[in-house]
Amino acid sequence: MTMTLARLYDNPRDAHRVVMDLEAAGIASRDISIVSNAKQPPDRDGDDVDDRAEGAVTGASIGATVGGAAGLLAGLGLLAIPGLGPVVAAGWLAATAAAAVAGGAAGGIIGALTQAGVSKSDAEIYAEGVRRGGTLVTARVPDGERARAEAIMDQSAVNIREREQAYRDSGWTGFDPSAKPYSAEEIRIEREIYRVRIMP
Repeated sequence: MTMTLARLYDNPRDAHRVVMDLEAAGIASRDISIVSNAKQPPDRDGDDVDDRAEGAVTGASIGATVGGAAGLLAGLGLLAIPGLGPVVAAGWLAATAAAAVAGGAAGGIIGALTQAGVSKSDAEIYAEGVRRGGTLVTARVPDGERARAEAIMDQSAVNIREREQAYRDSGWTGFDPSAKPYSAEEIRIEREIYRVRIMP
């Protein structure tokens, strides 16, 4: 039996590392997906500080943080998803969400996650996390591989229950696909709230 695991990361570098570790552990690229807010402040030097504030060259994209990575990350592309705005994405979840949007189906990323077995409430938190600048990694794994995949995916992952409570404490009541996407500045402010150190 195959199950879908999902984790949210505040830092795209952590998510990229997890994707590469999953691939190295034998999880096929076709079973992994990554969706990241395209308005993330650039951070090419990996110090968790917006490069523009350091006087670095502007225009870095989420894909630039990957360098020469092969596998799934080599196929990152730009999509527009209602409620999230532009995202950099690759893999089965991104394809499912994009197909739903192109076909006029409601749900987008939430529909794709729930179809894969993620609860609607968790899917809304993941979608809101991406909207606020996070990166979502999902993996379809055989039940016998679950523990190993979870150990990899738990590296630097957001505690989804704590994040949900923080969102609710700020007045959030659920994901709204008609909400205006966050700006790069709003994402920068959000990242300051949930600052996560980059692992060496």
